[in-house]
Amino acid sequence: MSKVKIKEIFTSIQGEGPYAGYKQLFIRFCNCNLKCNYCDTEFSSESYYQEFSPCELAEYVNNNYQKFHSVSLTGGEPLLEAEFLADCLARINKKIYLETNATLSEKLLIVKPFIDIVSADIKLESASGIKNSYKFHDRFFESCKGVETFAKIVFNGRITENEIFECCKLGNKFGIELILQPVMNGNQMTVTSEFSAHILDKFLENYENVRLIPQVHKFLGVD
Repeated sequence: MSKVKIKEIFTSIQGEGPYAGYKQLFIRFCNCNLKCNYCDTEFSSESYYQEFSPCELAEYVNNNYQKFHSVSLTGGEPLLEAEFLADCLARINKKIYLETNATLSEKLLIVKPFIDIVSADIKLESASGIKNSYKFHDRFFESCKGVETFAKIVFNGRITENEIFECCKLGNKFGIELILQPVMNGNQMTVTSEFSAHILDKFLENYENVRLIPQVHKFLGVD
């Protein structure tokens, strides 16, 4: 199998969602199938990257890293390299945590046997600029059945009642936890704490399994 481009490999503290605070090994893949307005991650392959075969990446992880909770596959969008991942992950004896934009359901099925936790985004047009994402998310969460899954919802001050309703509808249908995450500017939220609490209450009117968790790593000052 041909090699893929890896932007970086590093250990740090998970700062998003219910696993915030755990130490993880992050493998950041280059490239993404979406372009979200709020994205602040440098994953482009236009500058520095390394190339690995599935065997090389697995060997690098197994030989160089030991003490961490799980391997976080992040990007970019890791599922763009699903066939590579299926080969690689079969060689890694660690818990696997997938961070994904939740639009590539068929790709998920290729790697599903090797995934322990799915951290999936629900893309709001008001924050991401991505239109009509719910139909892709619906198919994706259907494919997630049998794997621990939660959904992150990045929002700003323009979130709408209809977006809240659509997110809660997905939550109810698939029984997944919804994590509300305010858009950040550096280590500052772009909305007030009062507004964030208000949005949490609006979600709770429609669905009970919802939490508000800002990006903890931004407050800690870690990558």
